[in-house]
Amino acid sequence: MPVQRVKFYQTGSFVVGNRLLPAEQRTVQSDLHRTNALTSGHRACQGCGEALGARYVVDAAMRAADGKVIAVNATGCLEVFSTPYPETSWQVPWMHSLFGNAPAVATGVAAALRAKGRTDVRVIGQGGDGSTVDIGFGVLSGMFERNDDVLYVCYDNEAYMNTGIQRSGATPPAARTMTTQAVGAEPGNAFGQGKNLPALAMAHEIGYVATATVADLRDLEHKVHRAMGLRGARYLHVLVPCPLGWGIPSGHTVRLARLATRCGLFPVFEAEHGEVTGVTPIRRRVGVEEYLRPQKRYAHVFSPEPRQDMIDALQARADRNIRRFGLLDGRPDEDGGDAPRRNDACCQNNTSCQNNTSCQNEAPCRSEEQS
Repeated sequence: MPVQRVKFYQTGSFVVGNRLLPAEQRTVQSDLHRTNALTSGHRACQGCGEALGARYVVDAAMRAADGKVIAVNATGCLEVFSTPYPETSWQVPWMHSLFGNAPAVATGVAAALRAKGRTDVRVIGQGGDGSTVDIGFGVLSGMFERNDDVLYVCYDNEAYMNTGIQRSGATPPAARTMTTQAVGAEPGNAFGQGKNLPALAMAHEIGYVATATVADLRDLEHKVHRAMGLRGARYLHVLVPCPLGWGIPSGHTVRLARLATRCGLFPVFEAEHGEVTGVTPIRRRVGVEEYLRPQKRYAHVFSPEPRQDMIDALQARADRNIRRFGLLDGRPDEDGGDAPRRNDACCQNNTSCQNNTSCQNEAPCRSEEQS
């Protein structure tokens, strides 16, 4: 397990739980004196997962580097909503150039700092999945190949959200976007396309690759601290649900990020030099249907008639991730690989739910491990 989980018996707030912990174990976000790198006044949509992810990551990086961080941003939602000329919501040194060259610009900044002997100042590059997986992948690969001293962070909302919700190389199969409409015999994004960028980063055998979500703050901050403690090229891939593009209520961003990991479609792991070194096991496994149904981008999968073939294909992808990364933490899959479905019966016993590892409910009766 990448980071020690903490069980809280009062849910609903990271901060309430953090007050139960010693100061050294509390998250960066619980500190009133944190950098607050992405401050108020930006123009992100309500419930924006990318705004959450960027603040979590950059605040954690600032603490790890004693406040000496330069951020280089690709074009995209994060750049557009945070810096409408002549305003900015960033409270750190921040640069922006083009859509596809953030890794190259970050490399240049790191080289300039090295030439000036400023090894104390660290550099992070950041962008969405469009700039990372597609437009900027060539220069990102070059950054990995040269092992440049940059932490690059991809905030993955699985489409080009800033320009109107078009498909990217990170858009999952069957998802509806403006360029993969829910029409024809195979509606939504085609199966068999796209890129697994964490796997491609691992193929470069760089020092550190990790995935995370905005649903697990402690895990995300741990990985940022781990990455900032290393030198050379490092890569962090963060799932950041987009209420607008995914068609979900703005208050469900964290819930959908959590369901993505619990169903197995988004494995959370760490790797060093091409080898997986740690995974975050699934605590309460759910089927992919529980993750897909709340999202309007998958509405065509369930209406007017359920497309069981698509559901089964997506379930097979999740099952493969679970087997590949050992996400069930060694527990045998007694039903032969089919994901368990939601089980309300276990919650009838209020005293056992907190320790029932087979419970599939999103909101168990008693306690909930929070990040």
